[in-house]
Amino acid sequence: MSAKIKYAYLRHNTWIYRRTYPKALQPALGSALKRSLRTGDARTAHSRVSDLNATYDRIVWEAERQLNATTEKSSDRIDVKLPHYKRLRLVGEQELGVLVKAYLASTCQRLRPGSYKSIHFAMELLTSHLGTQKLGELSPSAGREVLTLIGQLSPNIRKYAEAQGQSLSELAKLSQALEGISLTPQTQSRIWEQMSAFLDWCVDLGENDTNPWEGLRVKEPPEPNPHRVLTDQQVAILLAKKDRVLHGALLFGLLTGLRSGEICGLMAKDITNKGNLGRFVMVRPNAVRLLKSKAAEREVPLHPILEQYLDISLKRQDRLFPNLSVDRVVKAYAKLRSQHPDLNGTVFHSTRKWFVTQCERTGVPEHFTAALVGHQSARSQNRLTYGLYSAGISDEQKREIVDQLRLPAEVLP
Repeated sequence: MSAKIKYAYLRHNTWIYRRTYPKALQPALGSALKRSLRTGDARTAHSRVSDLNATYDRIVWEAERQLNATTEKSSDRIDVKLPHYKRLRLVGEQELGVLVKAYLASTCQRLRPGSYKSIHFAMELLTSHLGTQKLGELSPSAGREVLTLIGQLSPNIRKYAEAQGQSLSELAKLSQALEGISLTPQTQSRIWEQMSAFLDWCVDLGENDTNPWEGLRVKEPPEPNPHRVLTDQQVAILLAKKDRVLHGALLFGLLTGLRSGEICGLMAKDITNKGNLGRFVMVRPNAVRLLKSKAAEREVPLHPILEQYLDISLKRQDRLFPNLSVDRVVKAYAKLRSQHPDLNGTVFHSTRKWFVTQCERTGVPEHFTAALVGHQSARSQNRLTYGLYSAGISDEQKREIVDQLRLPAEVLP
């Protein structure tokens, strides 16, 4: 014979709590408070019933208070939270697909769209191959299999119609059939690290004891292939083109070292006048875009060429480049690159590298340049003396550095 608990009964080996509301409150609250206690153990159910009885009393008290209130602004909501009980389950019993959904829901709140899109793709690959497998059943051999399949993917596989909705193994086969090339070791490592980060998250959450893929790595070491620095000849080609979309952004990138996202988010109110020091641009977060890091928030002098350009071409009250986005910058630069083979190997970010190169060639100390381009200061090895105690370089020093920049002689101001 089962134990008896007031306001609870056993049904299908699970205790159910049910307590009827007073008749006067039933039109507002319903007939009764009913809740599954998510357990078949009588002792656990008895303690949970005590919690729900206290909650029931608070609900009744709050409902009576509101019904007796004479003010017209009485709320139609009772601010009482019901306790939430979860069933006990063994560690590692959750399916990967269920955990991935929870992981993506948590990461989308803290990541920017670009970063989230990358992680979402890695999680799609994982669930398409092992989504129905339980976390505790993952083995190093399954990890090695996933690593092998990732190494067979091609860079453009997502662009093919045949690839839509396919699993990781099918994508690997299609990649070899359609292109015959594979992802770079650097991209493979990124995808693998994102999968491993998910498994580490599961460990932190208590869903598993260890990460079964912790010791696995991409065999080939990543080989960084940085984009080239623009030469003066390439700068001349870009500016002589006077592209309708990119010309202003190119000038800002070359003469301030700003990133493409920082340029796209520039507002007219970000331009400040400092008297005999000329105009400065304040790089700070706004409604259009955030910044890459705290160090990216800075103030940069505008080169005389940019001041002239602002006076002639950009008489705006809000955004300086309202029709420009990072995506459009990338595509417009790719179009210029296709029209001029001499630009091969460069991207829009190469304008920032040109700016840094010019600073170095004119003898500017590295930590001065870091302050202008928004990098973490390299002023000391432990970042203590200047990093914590210095207020940074002065506006006069910044102005002197920027005024030394010279565009190629072939380009007219």
